[in-house]
Amino acid sequence: MDVSLIFKIAAIGIVVSVLNQVLARSGREEQATMTTLAGLVVVLMMVVRQISDLFDLVRDLFGL
Repeated sequence: MDVSLIFKIAAIGIVVSVLNQVLARSGREEQATMTTLAGLVVVLMMVVRQISDLFDLVRDLFGL
């Protein structure tokens, strides 16, 4: 696992939280919620890709 993945996830979290605050303060709570969900989906896709790579590595390591 690379450190850049952690920085990418942190950057996405910061951007999503700022957008969430801006949208919530302007009275657009629904868009704020959708922005939060979109950020969560992006991060989950990144993590799932890394878990898939891990399973492939373990499979190759043990010859399964």
